[in-house]
Amino acid sequence: MTDEPRLYNSVAPLRNVAALLTLIDRVQTRAHGLPGMATFYGPSGYGKTTAAVYATNRFRACHIQIQALWRTKTLLQEIVIELGLRPGRSTAPDLFNQAAEQLARSGRPLLLDEADHLVSDKMIEVVRGLYEASGVPVILIGEELLPQKLQRWERVHGRMLDWVAAEPASLGDVGHMVPIYAPGIEIAPDLRDLVLKASRRSIRRVAINLALINEHARVRGLRAMSAADWKGSFFTGEAPAARRDEMAEDYRRKADAKRRVA
Repeated sequence: MTDEPRLYNSVAPLRNVAALLTLIDRVQTRAHGLPGMATFYGPSGYGKTTAAVYATNRFRACHIQIQALWRTKTLLQEIVIELGLRPGRSTAPDLFNQAAEQLARSGRPLLLDEADHLVSDKMIEVVRGLYEASGVPVILIGEELLPQKLQRWERVHGRMLDWVAAEPASLGDVGHMVPIYAPGIEIAPDLRDLVLKASRRSIRRVAINLALINEHARVRGLRAMSAADWKGSFFTGEAPAARRDEMAEDYRRKADAKRRVA
């Protein structure tokens, strides 16, 4: 894991990293009486989890990536473990009290990634309870429709200080990512622009395509590349066309030919 500090220090200038850091700071330094929950949302591939990992290091936050099959007790166990405690054979109420007490004592923000899974079950009310009991900032991180999903839960929705949308990748983001995914390769502005367009402004696809450029340049011994030097295909995220079985296609052609002769 020795590359992690270099990676996250390098991506710190990305717009969505800065946006999440600013949001957490706002919630943490809010005036007395203001709500202490917030939502950071956007499509998959916009770098929300990368931003959350960086923010975890910056704020010593408790970062939990929620899984689809989790229920209340599992969520509380994971929070307790992340806070450095031993859950043992505790009941869900015991775990809740452990988590709330430790959060309040430490003041660590609680970042809940893949928070869409919370609203499919009553786990979201447990999260609200943790916020009420501890008073720490609670940031929900999820997909584009997360704010609409939260409208079902009025007591949660009404405790949001802000809703911040993750932004699509920019040319500036591409520039910050070049040294990470194509180190030592000078990528010309026209090729960076091509990468951004082919990636449909997804941070994840930008990373994949810069890695493809890096591989292309290394194989050919290039230290600099422009759009004219790129001969490959970029990863766009589109599913490949269905392949047709050549033997089956040949069989159909022969069968059609026989029917025509008959």
